[in-house]
Amino acid sequence: MIFMINFSIETAPSQKGKIAIVTGANSGLGYETALALARKEATVILASRDLNKAKDALNKILIEVPKADLEIILIDLNSLQSVEEFAAEFSKKYDRLDLLIENAGIMMPPLTTTKDGFESQFGVNYLAHFHLTNLLFPLLKITPNARVVTLSSLAHKTGKISFDNLNAEKGYDKWSVYAQSKLACMMFAYELQRRLDSAGINAMALSAHPGFSATNLGAFLPSIASSLFSPLASLIGQDSKHGALPTLRAALDPAAKGGEYYGPSGFREVKGAPVKVRSSSKSHDLGVATKLWSVSEELTGKKFEV
Repeated sequence: MIFMINFSIETAPSQKGKIAIVTGANSGLGYETALALARKEATVILASRDLNKAKDALNKILIEVPKADLEIILIDLNSLQSVEEFAAEFSKKYDRLDLLIENAGIMMPPLTTTKDGFESQFGVNYLAHFHLTNLLFPLLKITPNARVVTLSSLAHKTGKISFDNLNAEKGYDKWSVYAQSKLACMMFAYELQRRLDSAGINAMALSAHPGFSATNLGAFLPSIASSLFSPLASLIGQDSKHGALPTLRAALDPAAKGGEYYGPSGFREVKGAPVKVRSSSKSHDLGVATKLWSVSEELTGKKFEV
């Protein structure tokens, strides 16, 4: 297969007959990802916690793609029970899962906890998606060439997995905790791929980051910073449509391989065409990855056996 040097949605293969889940599909990167997958004829599940916003997104997609095959299934990543209810509903309706796009996330909120008592950035960005993948894994492993695409961030490069402070027991620094959650997402993708390879399962785990993209992630920034975030992102970064392209390349490029990481090609990966990029040395720490997997199983209360 020839690697797509100039990737575009137009030249990506049709996804007709395939089933895709996009978390956080009602806005920003998630919406653009769902829209693009609908254009490629996939059946797209809009996984969102807000029904009205999800309906608005669905209607917007239908304006662009009148024949789009879309469904809303509610999920609140603040709650493991909600994740379990989502997985149960999806599994009752569908007998395959080709693309699991783990897009939803929050960035630098005030210190809060999920309904299960986890620090919210670690809980929402990483742990809920770990649990979701685990619950949907029976379908993923029987679907030929299934892909799990996990959203990371440039912030992962400053991240460190602090096992003694996962719930901010010893202090809360918004940026450090965000970076930790995004490093955890990336390490999960790498570790999942290693386990898929060991088990001989025909599926792939990949990760991507959008560069500096104008999304609603800046919602929790202080007012003065928030007022600068979107204009700055638009000036030196890229819009959500272009920010979604690394995710879409990971999901759709026929030459992509498990364990690959995609991001923008430009200076410092802030913006540009989607290409394979390198992650931090910490993201490849096998010992930390194995421990993180075990800790995640303990926190979610369910073994994740590949």
